[in-house]
Amino acid sequence: MEKVYDGIVIGGGHAGVEAALALARTGLKTLMMTLTPDAIAYMACNPSVGGTAKGHLVREIDALGGQMGLNADATALQMRMLNRGKGEAVHSLRAQSDKIKYHLNMKRTLEEQENLDILQAEAAEILVAGGKVRGVKTTLGDTYEARAVIVATGVYLNSDIITGEWKKESGPSGFACATFLTQSLVSLGLEVRRFKTGTPARLDGRTIDYSRMQAQEGEDVYAFSFMTEGKVENKAKCYLTYTTQATKDVIMRNISRSPLYNGTIKSTGPRYCPSIEDKVMRFADKERHQIFLEPESAFTHEVYAQGMSSSLPFDVQEEMYHTVTGLERARIVRYAYAIEYDCIDSTRLLPTLQVKGVEGLFTAGQINGSSGYEEAAAQGIMAGINASLMLRNMPPLVLSRDEAYIGVLIDDLVTKGTNEPYRMMTARAEHRLHLRQENADMRLTPKGREVGLVDDERWEKFKKKQEQFEIFSPLLGDFAPKAPTSAFLEEIKEGGEGNYSYEQLFKRTGTSTASVKRFFPTWKDCDERVLGELITRCRYSGYMEKQRAAIEKERKMSSRLIPPDIDYLNMHGLRLEARQKLDKIRPVDLGQAARISGVSPADIAVLMVRLAGRGEQ
Repeated sequence: MEKVYDGIVIGGGHAGVEAALALARTGLKTLMMTLTPDAIAYMACNPSVGGTAKGHLVREIDALGGQMGLNADATALQMRMLNRGKGEAVHSLRAQSDKIKYHLNMKRTLEEQENLDILQAEAAEILVAGGKVRGVKTTLGDTYEARAVIVATGVYLNSDIITGEWKKESGPSGFACATFLTQSLVSLGLEVRRFKTGTPARLDGRTIDYSRMQAQEGEDVYAFSFMTEGKVENKAKCYLTYTTQATKDVIMRNISRSPLYNGTIKSTGPRYCPSIEDKVMRFADKERHQIFLEPESAFTHEVYAQGMSSSLPFDVQEEMYHTVTGLERARIVRYAYAIEYDCIDSTRLLPTLQVKGVEGLFTAGQINGSSGYEEAAAQGIMAGINASLMLRNMPPLVLSRDEAYIGVLIDDLVTKGTNEPYRMMTARAEHRLHLRQENADMRLTPKGREVGLVDDERWEKFKKKQEQFEIFSPLLGDFAPKAPTSAFLEEIKEGGEGNYSYEQLFKRTGTSTASVKRFFPTWKDCDERVLGELITRCRYSGYMEKQRAAIEKERKMSSRLIPPDIDYLNMHGLRLEARQKLDKIRPVDLGQAARISGVSPADIAVLMVRLAGRGEQ
């Protein structure tokens, strides 16, 4: 077997998949090293893609030329648009996925990808010489050479499964874990910590009483990928039910047996995805909690009980699940469990996701302290892109906070770090009006083309959409005919008479693409998604203008680069905390420096003076 590659990706999860495809699709000979090909793109927890803010990440991955959106569309059981009652900026697409098809589809995509080999092996050591990556050594003693290595180990690094008093060294769902690589990372100067996450039980759907639950139908919405034609067929329902007082009683009576509360689990868990016992203890006054029953696949009767993640003992789980409305006779197929795993301090990374001081070593996904398939995939594609650019002697691609949710995600991880599993949320994005999921292609597809990841088919489709904007945007200033305008205003229940430009009409709250096309022939040939985007731009134009001014100010700060060898510790005028934080994180520009927790505006002023003087004295 060939043992010399351009790049090696360690891990075949959601980060590893995107990283490997990004390398291979940009013409580089790539090896994906995975503990088992049976776990490629495996959905170890929720069988879904997208959701609040996560849907934005999927659209951005797709816009850059990634695979997650296409695979989610091809394997969806149901699609829904979340946050419809709020503004377009926070509308987020979510797919209920067929987890078996998702894995098989992605595995086939990798197998058929030119320049990409898959190998079942466990990485034991990252080989480094002279501060540069040289390859990977496996537990069998084989050495594979490469100038770039991307570590995307997910939750498999020294992982332990915990349920009540029972603990086992294992990866998710009984898969093997990786036990050798942590020591290699520590020897390279990386700080390793322990995080925790968990998953609910899987139930036999034939034993669930759905008649006592509220059905959650799919919706007629567009797909994730800008390449998917039409809309995705909804093939299955989800169901909403609730815990009861009896659920609470069972948990309270057995809380001393919970690893979370008896000291067995000492690692940090996700704040925004707590276990059911954690929810009951933290929100003691709440009478009940929502539980969503979600089908896992068309090939199995297993159902995922979203909202009931737990690490309580097996016997307690049996009693607890049977107290939920409609689950009184439900049979547990797989018990809930918590999983602890190793991850690194992400402030040791450059914004490219390359490890500081080790040329060619990148990390992506949950090893960086994030949680979620989408966050992992977003880091994976960026690590793959930047490893590829490094190997091709091209400038790196760093997305700023005003360009993409991916930029917000990575900037938060490398600048602020995280003391708990990091989850993407719309509230983290200061410029979310500019970062709508609908305009991800307009923001990022040209960048994907520049780095060589966007193929000709996607580029041609993008250019056609761009042409539509060029044709129809100038028409916004035209005045609409009076007769249809009156009928239009009456239908959307808006008053007013006189002459209105299309821009003025599009600002009205009730305006929709369907109503515009019905009353105004001018827009009949406008692509529905382009028209929808134009309506949104008009509706929020005032807010967007204000955000543009703030973005411009931030970009000026980010244009002031900081020398990598600057001596912060001996810089007079900086407070001690600022010196220590700046020395640890070593920001690449003033904008990043200003976002570091513990660095004040006064510290930035001192730093600006020092940079202007071209010295550190």
